[in-house]
Amino acid sequence: MMIRIPAPAIAFLLALATGQSCAFASHNIQTTTKTHRSLQRPTSSHHKSIDLQNIHKTRSSAAALQLRAGATSTDSNTIPPPPPASNLSLLKFYFPCLALWISGPLLSLVDTSFIGLSAKAGAVGGAGSAAQLAALGPATTFIDGSLYLFAFLNVATTNLYASALAKGAVENTKNKSNKSGVEEKPGEGVVRTAAKTSLYSGIGLMLFLLAVARPLIALYIGPEAAASPGLLDAAHEYVKIRALSMPTSLLGGVLQSALLGAKDSVTPLVSILYSTIVNVSGDYLLVSKLHMGLKGAAIATLCAQLAGTIAMIPAARRKLLSKGSSLGLLPRWMTKRQPDEISARTFLKFAAPVLTLILGKISAFGFMTNAAAGLPGQPATLAAHQIALSLFFFASPFLEVISQIAQAFLPTYTVLPKEERGRKADVAEWHAASERFVFRLEKVGLGVGVLIASVVGSIVAFAPGIVTKDAGVQAAAKPLALILAAGVSLTAPVAVSEGALIARKELTYLAGVYFLSTALLPPVLRRIRSGGGPVSQVWICFALFQLFRSTCFLGRILATRGKTDAE
Repeated sequence: MMIRIPAPAIAFLLALATGQSCAFASHNIQTTTKTHRSLQRPTSSHHKSIDLQNIHKTRSSAAALQLRAGATSTDSNTIPPPPPASNLSLLKFYFPCLALWISGPLLSLVDTSFIGLSAKAGAVGGAGSAAQLAALGPATTFIDGSLYLFAFLNVATTNLYASALAKGAVENTKNKSNKSGVEEKPGEGVVRTAAKTSLYSGIGLMLFLLAVARPLIALYIGPEAAASPGLLDAAHEYVKIRALSMPTSLLGGVLQSALLGAKDSVTPLVSILYSTIVNVSGDYLLVSKLHMGLKGAAIATLCAQLAGTIAMIPAARRKLLSKGSSLGLLPRWMTKRQPDEISARTFLKFAAPVLTLILGKISAFGFMTNAAAGLPGQPATLAAHQIALSLFFFASPFLEVISQIAQAFLPTYTVLPKEERGRKADVAEWHAASERFVFRLEKVGLGVGVLIASVVGSIVAFAPGIVTKDAGVQAAAKPLALILAAGVSLTAPVAVSEGALIARKELTYLAGVYFLSTALLPPVLRRIRSGGGPVSQVWICFALFQLFRSTCFLGRILATRGKTDAE
C-alpha cells in the first residue's frame, strides 16, 4: 500500500512563506505588495540557462528600491546582496529534487509493503511474512546503499552542468563548436561524461554484486540470522536480480541531476511516475497474485527502474543536447563524432569529500542492521528493524532535499560580484544575508521534520498493518514508534546544517564529525548485540548518533555567525 504524502509539502510551503517575510523585514525594504511580488517573480520554466545579466539587473533594482525607501544599511557605493529566493523558485527546486531522492526508498518501501501483506502470516520457514521481511532488510540495504555510494556522480553533474550553463550565459553564446566543428549547447560535454561515467560505474557495480553478494550478505547479517531457514538464500536472490538494474539506475540518476541543473522540473517527475506505476503493478501481479515472494518483488523493481530510465533518455536528449547529438555511451571508435568532453578527473575531485560523508551514513545503517540481526527473537526482531529502517529511508528525502536547496542557493551569497562602476560588494552584508537564508532553511527543516516524523511514528504505533499482517512483527515494531520519530526529527537540523556547511566548503570539519561519530557507534552497538537487548536499544543509539551530529553541525554554524570570509 502506498503512503500519501501531500501534507509535508503543504507545511514546507507555509514555513517558506513565514521565513521569507522575516528575511525581507531584516533588510528594512518597505514597498507595496505589488512591487514585492514583482521582485520575486521567478524565471519562466522554459528558460534552461542562468541569465547573469538579469541577476545583476535584479541586484541593481533592489539597491534602487532600498535608496528610495530610505534604507540606511546599504551604502550607495556598495552592491547589495540579491533578494531572498521566492517561494515559487524554491518549490520548483524542491519537488524535482524530492523525486530524485525518494525514488529508491519508495521502490523499496513498496516491496516491503507487498511482501509484508502478501506473505503467509505465522508460516514457518522462508514462506512466512517475518522471514520474507527479514530477508528483505539486508537485501534492500545492500542495493540502496550501493546506489547511494555513487551519489557523488549526481552532485558532480549538477554542479558542473550549472557551471557550464553559467559560463555560456556570461559569454552570451547559446551554442559553441567542438573540436570536430559541430555546434553543441553549453554543458553537453558534462552530460556525456557524466552519462558514460555512470554507465561504466553501474556495470562494474553490477558485476561486483553478482560475484560477491552472497558472502557479503552472510557476513553482514551474522551467523545467527544466516542460520534462519531460507533467509540468506532469499536475500541473495533479491540482490542478484536488483543488481541487473545498476547501470540504468546510475545513468538515470545523472540524467535527473543534469535536468535539475537545467531547471527542468517536469521530466524527473514523469520518470518517477513511470517507475512507481510499473513497480506497483508488478508487485501486485507477481507478489500478490502469483505469490513469487521476494523474487517477484525484485523483478518488479528491476522493471520499474528500467522503465524510468528509458522514459527519461529521449526527453534528456531533447533538452540537454543539440539536435543529432548523442549521450556518448558507445566507445569513440564506434561513433563518427568526437565531441569535447570534460575530463573524468573533474568528477573524481568530488569523490573524496563526498564519499567520506556517504560512507559514514551507510556504515551507520549497516552497523545497526548487523546489531539487530544478532538479537534474540528472530526473525521478528530483524523484520521490525526493517520496517523502521524503510520508513526512515522514506522520510529522510523530505529533509535531504532542503540540504540540496542550501547547496544550490547559498553560493548566490558566497560568490561576490566584481567591482562595477566604482561600486563593490559589502562582504559583511552579503555574509549576513547568507546567514538569514541558512536560519530560514533551519526553520523550514524543523517544521517538515516534525511533521514527517509524526507520520512515520504514527504508522508504526497505530497502523502497523499497513506494512505487515504478522502479529509478532507488529508487536516487535510498536516500541520503535517514538524512537523512530525522534530520530527523524533530529535528522532535520543534521541535513540542513550539513548542506550549509558543504556550500561553505567546510568539508574537512564535516568529514571529521562523521569519522568520529562513525568510530564511536560500532562499539556501542556491539555491546547491545552481545547483551541481547531489545531492538529498541539499537534505535535509541541511532537517535543519540543524530543528536551528536546535529549539535556539532549547528554549533559550527553558530560559532561562525557574524564572521566573514575575510576574517
